[in-house]
Amino acid sequence: MSALHDGAAAARPLIGVTGRRYRLDLVKGADSRYGDRCMDSYMSDFAGRIARAGGLPVNLTYDTDAAAVCHWLAGVVISGGQDVHPARWGGDAAVVRDVDPRTDPMVHDVARDEYEVSLVRAAIERGIPVLGVCRGMQVLNVALGGTLVADLPSSAVRHLSPEAAPTDGTADHVVSFEPDTIAAGLFGERAVTNSWHHQAVDRCGAGLVVTGRATDGVVEAVELPGAPVLGVQWHPEWMESSDPTMTWIVEESAGRLRDHRYADHEQRSYS
Repeated sequence: MSALHDGAAAARPLIGVTGRRYRLDLVKGADSRYGDRCMDSYMSDFAGRIARAGGLPVNLTYDTDAAAVCHWLAGVVISGGQDVHPARWGGDAAVVRDVDPRTDPMVHDVARDEYEVSLVRAAIERGIPVLGVCRGMQVLNVALGGTLVADLPSSAVRHLSPEAAPTDGTADHVVSFEPDTIAAGLFGERAVTNSWHHQAVDRCGAGLVVTGRATDGVVEAVELPGAPVLGVQWHPEWMESSDPTMTWIVEESAGRLRDHRYADHEQRSYS
């Protein structure tokens, strides 16, 4: 094996993970002198699973220029969290509470929306693999011009589950996948998953297709055919068992890293 191939095989893909921002006075026991300062928060379960799958997780702040950071990243994970502001997708902005998202992390955060939408668009433009999780799947859809269901009606399926993480979900939350898709390749015809959401994808954005639905028809997976882009409505980082979507983002990112390094090597060889 050549030195190039040795180096490519040993390289681990750098995968960016998004998070949220809030004030320190929300943290129990925090010193009140610094209460009006902000902190960035990330679900460490993403980092742990990415690392175990062979990737190098890195947390991305809103201050990280989306286009510039994509020059370095081999993959992107858009994480879960609060609702996307309805002004982003043509929803009813009148329902939005006028609260600072830094003091109430469950309300809309337009700064986060702006950053993650820009990151999705930059990553897709550069051919970087993208995994959208729960809110992240909705951000993926909105970034491509899609719309959302503002509040799911009650059904036989519990989408906003009372279960605590981690969990593999309950028997009523079964997701069926379209054949010959990324999701079907990972899960087969169907899978039981966890679920903590009250919104969902409505009309798909440009190029996106629905590849997984719950038994009540709610969209649970979307993809961008021909591109390494996958959105899932559940939380793979909080599945009690191993979830193949986390392995998928690492493997796709590693493949892009190898291809990119090989292309750079070839260009230098013939320049």
